[in-house]
Amino acid sequence: MNRKGGIISTSNSIRNLCKEKDVSVAELARRICQTLQNFNKKLKRETVSTEELMQIADVLGVVFEQSYILENGEKLTITSES
Repeated sequence: MNRKGGIISTSNSIRNLCKEKDVSVAELARRICQTLQNFNKKLKRETVSTEELMQIADVLGVVFEQSYILENGEKLTITSES
């Protein structure tokens, strides 16, 4: 979700993070050992995997977190923090 409560796409989230960290998408692709062409295709198709999101978080020095909240309120979280 964005600050206004709307849903933000994975690709927009990655692009915003790149801007925030002053890293180009091309540089990010290089750091995660992908060609720019391949990475741009993944961004366009919204097919960046959870593993790749964790790699991106690692190379940009941030924490990736994804959660599922069950009906009983229990929260299941995937995080890149060790």
